Amino acid sequence: MSKTRPPGKQQARLGAPGMALVVVLATLASLPAAAADTSAAEQLARFSAQAGAPGNAEQGRVLFTTRHGGAWSCSSCHGNPPTGTGQHASTGKDIAPLAPAFNTRAFTDSARVDKWFRRNCKDVLARECSAAEKADVLAYLIGLGR
Repeated sequence: MSKTRPPGKQQARLGAPGMALVVVLATLASLPAAAADTSAAEQLARFSAQAGAPGNAEQGRVLFTTRHGGAWSCSSCHGNPPTGTGQHASTGKDIAPLAPAFNTRAFTDSARVDKWFRRNCKDVLARECSAAEKADVLAYLIGLGR
């Protein structure tokens, strides 16, 4: 004798392929948001708003190419201009071009933008960059290749 379920209590039978699809979809739904949540222009707007002034490309160029009392400038690893593949000064690891016109992935992930500005500013300036400095550097980088 088979048991019947009341209406609305039917259980779907997915089989192995259906269950595999459910597992894949559940896994994808639990992953963090994909990269490319932003653009270089949006990052420039964010930092300019925080600074209360638009980024200044010339000040960004100077900040990028100058050693600020330490061993490195931004251009030590990213190149001058940062339109080709750079190389980390101590590890030798290749670094993708930083200028957005030469690297479509540059500045497209807010979390990575914040992480690398924090890390690299500490390496070059021995402190975190201000919002104005970030806006200036981005204004410089966005202007390359135009």
